[in-house]
Amino acid sequence: MAAPSLAAFVDGRRRMALITVVGLTLACLALTIVAIGQGAIAIPPGRVAEILMARLSGDDALLQGRDVLVVLNIRLPRVLIGLLIGAALAVSGALMQGLFRNPLADPGLVGVSAGAGLAAAATIVLGDRLLSGMTMKLPFAVLPFGAFCGGLISTLALYIIATRDGRTSVATMLLAGVALGALAGALTGLLAYLSDDRQLRDLTFWSLGSLGGASWTKLSAVAPIVLPLLLAMPLLARGLNGLMLGEAEAYHLGIPVQRVKAMAIILVALAVGASVATAGMIGFVGIVVPHLVRLAIGPDHRLLLPLSALGGAMLLVGADIAARLIVAPAELPIGIVTAAIGAPFFLWLLLRRSSALDV
Repeated sequence: MAAPSLAAFVDGRRRMALITVVGLTLACLALTIVAIGQGAIAIPPGRVAEILMARLSGDDALLQGRDVLVVLNIRLPRVLIGLLIGAALAVSGALMQGLFRNPLADPGLVGVSAGAGLAAAATIVLGDRLLSGMTMKLPFAVLPFGAFCGGLISTLALYIIATRDGRTSVATMLLAGVALGALAGALTGLLAYLSDDRQLRDLTFWSLGSLGGASWTKLSAVAPIVLPLLLAMPLLARGLNGLMLGEAEAYHLGIPVQRVKAMAIILVALAVGASVATAGMIGFVGIVVPHLVRLAIGPDHRLLLPLSALGGAMLLVGADIAARLIVAPAELPIGIVTAAIGAPFFLWLLLRRSSALDV
């Protein structure tokens, strides 16, 4: 009787996973249509779908009018950037949690976000000063590249500090990440002190997070940096599943542990650096989404990573809709919305884990 029960259990989990994948995909598409229609000029979802279908089919006869310009030139790149960044932050959180075997892990805890933020702040303040005597503006592509370099330098420093004799200590990496994050925060504050009024306004608005000012140029600069993380999910899933048993056990299963760690860290540095440079500091997406997905379908990273990508995309686009509607016609920084959602959830998660440990 045990074998049929086990088979029924596995079939039930597979059906639940399939339902979750289909449901999240359809919900993400529906939310995308709704998000494109929201704003100062409200556009019905049917009209948004008609414009998108006409654009895909190349039917220029239907691509006329003010709403077409709003959808294709303003709203669509903003929503696509939101989908991309939300997916990247959620997958980065899932990777860090799998790597550290801790559901509280997040790129912000290991200094990736802080290092990327410091580099982006230095690009804003020092880049403007270096070009102050020139007529050219600082290209946007420099910002994600600088943020990636900052995130990569911080993660490489962490890796060097935490690795001894070819083995990486997760505890040492977490503690070093806290220290380097504090140092990066102090240097970012120093840059804010040295900045002028315009730079300080840019830094303040950027530190709160926003998808405003999105364009096809920004999307083309960010997508090549973020997409490798999403494309590498199938390659990392088996290794992360093995690491759940422990590093020694994963090694004996034939998993290249150090290669998986290095690949995950570099991809997270790429994705988080580009996300921070594009939308500013947006917190809690990497904690909330993977944990909710794990509660729904279990810890198998073959499903956890792609479903986290869908969930993160939905969360950030939904938060952007709320940011545009709560104080309309003004716009609330999206980091405030995600913090309002994520902070209570994080506290609940801490209390839940503390209660489990006490028992």
